Amino acid sequence: MDDLNFLQNAYQNDVAQDELESFGLNPQIYIVEDDKIFGTSLKKYLSKTLKCEIALFTSSFECINHLMNLPNKKTPFCLITDISLEQGADGLYLIDQLKDRGFNFVSIAMTGFASIENAIAATKKGVYHYLTKPFELEDLKSLVIQSISDKLGIKVHSQTRRKGAAKALAAGSVEMEYPQEDDMFCGMIGRSQIMKEVFERIKKVALTESTVLITGPSGTGKELVANAIHALSHRSSEQRVSVNCGAIPGELLESELFGHVKGSFTGAISNRKGRFEVANQGTIFLDEIGDMPQLLQVKLLRVIQNQTIEPVGSNTTVEIDTRVIAATHRNLEEMVEAGAFREDLYYRLNVIPIHIPTLRERREDIPLLIGYFVNRYVSADRSNNISFSAEAMEMLIHYDWPGNVRELENIIERLVILRGGNEIIPEDLPAKVFRHNPLKTDQYKQIFELPEDGVDLKRVLSDIEDSLIMQAISLTKGNKNQASKLLNLNRTTLIEKMKKKSLNIDGSL
Repeated sequence: MDDLNFLQNAYQNDVAQDELESFGLNPQIYIVEDDKIFGTSLKKYLSKTLKCEIALFTSSFECINHLMNLPNKKTPFCLITDISLEQGADGLYLIDQLKDRGFNFVSIAMTGFASIENAIAATKKGVYHYLTKPFELEDLKSLVIQSISDKLGIKVHSQTRRKGAAKALAAGSVEMEYPQEDDMFCGMIGRSQIMKEVFERIKKVALTESTVLITGPSGTGKELVANAIHALSHRSSEQRVSVNCGAIPGELLESELFGHVKGSFTGAISNRKGRFEVANQGTIFLDEIGDMPQLLQVKLLRVIQNQTIEPVGSNTTVEIDTRVIAATHRNLEEMVEAGAFREDLYYRLNVIPIHIPTLRERREDIPLLIGYFVNRYVSADRSNNISFSAEAMEMLIHYDWPGNVRELENIIERLVILRGGNEIIPEDLPAKVFRHNPLKTDQYKQIFELPEDGVDLKRVLSDIEDSLIMQAISLTKGNKNQASKLLNLNRTTLIEKMKKKSLNIDGSL
């Protein structure tokens, strides 16, 4: 299919006609493309869907001449340029020229001749993204919006989008979405009200010297919160040191935290500074504090109270000025009641608590996170980009995510690697998404009403099993591997059941 036909088909399929919300500064978009038909079609499509002012140039000279006549070089714009241009300099050289002249812009490069060398060259030039023709126009539109927001600091109004996301979630019509600048905060992503409140608390806490206790299940991003607090504090120019209290054996943890002197134990061949001393003037992050042995809990309490440490094997105290941020996935209050965690240490750590919600508590952020991770793991030319069917996205939205954001990231990375370049359908998702999906399990509530004269339970259960096997085989078009995942069975077990029940490959008896 040539470029013109490709674009014409895209027009016919683009029924949503999403409009770009108000940018405030109304940035311009400049397209440099020597194929007039393709360039004109691009201009019409973007003008129609983004409602922005767009200019088309057929050479780099035309573009530079136009920009040099602008009254203000600092006016932001988005440049979409072909790399190979018949007249004048190529697209990458054009980007260099505009940078040298001090223009405020973000660039997206296009090419019909993809190569690793071109991709590397584009990356070195600071190109926001590198597209290989033909590409999906929806991808280009999303990249334009995202690049303007990320690189030019021009935001789409978040309140409108937040309400829209909640409304779409309630209606069950959610699509993957790339996060905008105001959806991102110190490496974290969230548009939901609950995450915006977390971000606001981090900003306030960072300005203090108080000890912070971060709580939340594994995979919610507790270390990212600690990073944000340190980065926004006046200690940001100093070190932030992390210690996983659950990953270091108890007999070694004291030395790791407080250091030791030569000869204090077997293997101590020289003096060694502990993590607290290394983090002096900075921040120490004590992850999984709930796993710390009780003997060390006493010593940690003294360190926090006195701001002094005593290396293992030494009688000398060392003064420190280290801010403490602790985190745990455990319920420390229950551990205090059970005598597994010191009450005085708990209250010393819990001066300012920050609780990170689970992913299922902020489902409206899932489309943003999916878009973010897809963008992270696809290649520069987006040849292995993935999209999601409505059914697949609905399953991801309503899955309970016991592993939280970390689990979501792992699944998206796996899908990009194994299914890159395709639309993701329910059968492509991991089996656990099917097993725990409330949309599916709800279908079996009140499925059968017990008659007054009773039933033959064995026969009824056998009939239900037959029905589910036939549905799984039908849904997967006879693929026994996928069918076994849907039923949470081993493939061999499914085959044996089908033989025993005389079920054919098409699901018929």
